[in-house]
Amino acid sequence: MKERTYDDQIEGRNAVLELLESGKDINKIFIAKGERHGSINKIIAIAREKKIVTVEKDRRQLNQMAQTENFQGVIAIVPPFEYSEIEDILEEAKKKEEEPFILILDGIEDPHNLGAIIRTAETAGVHGVIIPKRRATAVNSTVNKVSAGAVKHMKIARVNNITDAIQKLKDAGLWICGTDMETKTYYYNQDLTGPLGIVIGSEGSGMSNKVKNNCDFIVKIPMKGKITSLNASVSAGIVIYESVKQRARKV
Repeated sequence: MKERTYDDQIEGRNAVLELLESGKDINKIFIAKGERHGSINKIIAIAREKKIVTVEKDRRQLNQMAQTENFQGVIAIVPPFEYSEIEDILEEAKKKEEEPFILILDGIEDPHNLGAIIRTAETAGVHGVIIPKRRATAVNSTVNKVSAGAVKHMKIARVNNITDAIQKLKDAGLWICGTDMETKTYYYNQDLTGPLGIVIGSEGSGMSNKVKNNCDFIVKIPMKGKITSLNASVSAGIVIYESVKQRARKV
């Protein structure tokens, strides 16, 4: 049975437009009174065409509803986010006749990081993202907004245990690549083609020891400056796109 979170809201003009164009269900769209220009008109027109209820509210009322500071006068109320299963992600790769390419996030707590990572993963052709249920952020309106709506196009599985999820991927034939500074192998010197799962650790402590011990190999990103760590979403983007580059060369 697929897990569902509580009703959520999507905020901001681009995020709501992306949501409308994705064809996903929308319960209602709230628009600030007086906001009848630019992309707001496009949102209203598409909503009317799709027979989605739009309601005008005083900006003060919308300020109280908003979960983010820059909601740009528009909030869409959507049904609960429906998570996928790991099997759904593997099936997505099979359907596309591609070798599985999966991202595993070991405790990302900042919704801005999660949203940025999902956006990068979607643009890179990653088949799915796996996140833990505990000590990590879930998919919410902030994640959706930062992802520029990519959560609507990405299969995301939320699991009880990341180590068990890794074993399931291994049983399906995937190699698991961890990311950690305590290794000698630079990411560009490692073969990142074939059926692959890339693990990105939490913002503060990186991968847990249990997860690290279950990786087939571990890579690092060279650090030339005085700061010895990167934002988790930046690290994810660097390693993901190295795999994309290597896969393109292999074709």
